[in-house]
Amino acid sequence: MKYSLGKRSNDAFGINIKEYCKNHEKKIVSAIDSGSVTEEIIEFHREKISIIQHERLVHLIVTVMVVLVELFVISLTVLHPELGILPPIIMLGLAILLGFYFYHYFFLENTLQHWYRLLESMESGESFKE
Repeated sequence: MKYSLGKRSNDAFGINIKEYCKNHEKKIVSAIDSGSVTEEIIEFHREKISIIQHERLVHLIVTVMVVLVELFVISLTVLHPELGILPPIIMLGLAILLGFYFYHYFFLENTLQHWYRLLESMESGESFKE
């Protein structure tokens, strides 16, 4: 099972992970529904799971680090009000950034959980039901 690589300019700034996951899942569900699951497809799906697991781990580490910085800035803001407006502005910016990080991390987590269910379905030979 191969994906077309597309143009280099389409992923010069990274891939659209949601589209990447959606396209992969569409192919896997199609294989399950048609009953054409082979060991090659199962192994291909395991490789994609491995990629998403790595992506999820990296995002977890980055999210935890940003949370720690946010906590530091919050304590700085509370304990040293003489620093003025800069710490609260940084605190607000980090809070917004954290919102996006949490959203993306939970997207990766939920996608991975769903892909585990797809893998179980392929290994058991059953058709997948939501």
